Amino acid sequence: MYKKINLLRDPIWPLLRKVTIPASIGSLFQTFYNLVDTYFAGKISPEALSALAKSFPIYFIIIAIGVGVGAATNTLIGNSIGEKNEKRASMFVGQSFLYAVFVSLLVTYVGLNISDFLLGLMGSSLENILLTREYLDIIFYCTVLVLIQTSLNGTLNAQGDTKSYRNVLVFTFFLNIILNPIFIFGYGFIPAFGISGIAIATVICQFLGATYLIYKVYCCKLKQYLLFECFKPKIFYFKNLIFQSVPVMFSMLLIGVGLFNVLYFVGKFGDLAAAGYGTALRIEQVFLLPVIGLNTAVLSISSQNFGAKNYERIRELYLKALKFGCSFMTLAGIIIYFNASFLISLFTEDLNTISYGTIYLKIAALIGPIYPTFFITTALFQSVKRPIYSLYLGILRLTALPFLCLWYVINIKDGSYEDIFYTLLFTNWFMGFCILIFIGSFFNSVFKKTS
Repeated sequence: MYKKINLLRDPIWPLLRKVTIPASIGSLFQTFYNLVDTYFAGKISPEALSALAKSFPIYFIIIAIGVGVGAATNTLIGNSIGEKNEKRASMFVGQSFLYAVFVSLLVTYVGLNISDFLLGLMGSSLENILLTREYLDIIFYCTVLVLIQTSLNGTLNAQGDTKSYRNVLVFTFFLNIILNPIFIFGYGFIPAFGISGIAIATVICQFLGATYLIYKVYCCKLKQYLLFECFKPKIFYFKNLIFQSVPVMFSMLLIGVGLFNVLYFVGKFGDLAAAGYGTALRIEQVFLLPVIGLNTAVLSISSQNFGAKNYERIRELYLKALKFGCSFMTLAGIIIYFNASFLISLFTEDLNTISYGTIYLKIAALIGPIYPTFFITTALFQSVKRPIYSLYLGILRLTALPFLCLWYVINIKDGSYEDIFYTLLFTNWFMGFCILIFIGSFFNSVFKKTS
């Protein structure tokens, strides 16, 4: 279907729809996938639910690295296609695959060795650490499957194909519903693995997804240039991938650091508070899906147009994506606010967990309208080869400003659990307005220099 999409010439509104909707649907099922894991963790025990919640900032290391690999692949292939250099684009396909494998080995080693330390910093008890490691160890051993998927998805996205990965996520969502109870509670000759069963089901889904995406890349329009030479390590291409991916990785890791910061302060109020926050966070992700889809669309469309030097088209894309994203999140915020308690109760019957989750979800509804500013601007920075700007944004929004404010509110002012999230409400809106002030001069500066 991507052959029918021209990222360089199709009108912006229809193009946004064609690229965003499949990406959003895919993200929807990815989030549903996570919610299924949350649901079954709650069926095991409140402790398992807490363990899964505390695993997320650490698991996010893999996600962050994967996003960096995928974004770099998307940008560099998209720029090459925009410059009508299909041979270089194909070289990036092969080199990105190798890069993903190499990076996955490093991530596996680091992840297995720092998990206990990070869980301890979050205030986890020894029992909770051991329970969380049952899940995390399996996930880290299979990091390579995640990074291969993101590399291949970046290749397809650069060509306007957001449907293939959507198909993967839809299929694995339904498969996960079947596999989770089998491996968690046991069935036939399969023993009950408990929380480890959630990880086993995930790995099986990741393997099948990677296999399908390999097939789709092999059949893409760059196939004629995908020779054996493309899969031999080349320093030039690795340097470009590193330059593009590392700032994105670190900026994404900062989301994990930001979540860790929040969980550090949330953990002061107990494991049930962490469980409530973790559950609410996964529900919030559902309503962010169109914005995540916009992020993918802006990155894919802008990358090709930047390579083709269609700068006014990029301006138009940014403004229309921002308009849609902010409007949608305002509507979503209203829905979340008035249904927060009900949404949390779908995943747990523990009244304390529901209470904690409801508090966060209501405040998150007020933060929502400014979120598209961060997602869309980050995609813009990446597409025009300014990934370092995403890193600067992440440092300010996700770590420095909220940590300082939270430290003051909780430790100096002796703030409550609720005060944690009102502080995040302030920091996010403040940074959003700062970005909107900055973006005009950014456009003028970047496009003038590259003309």
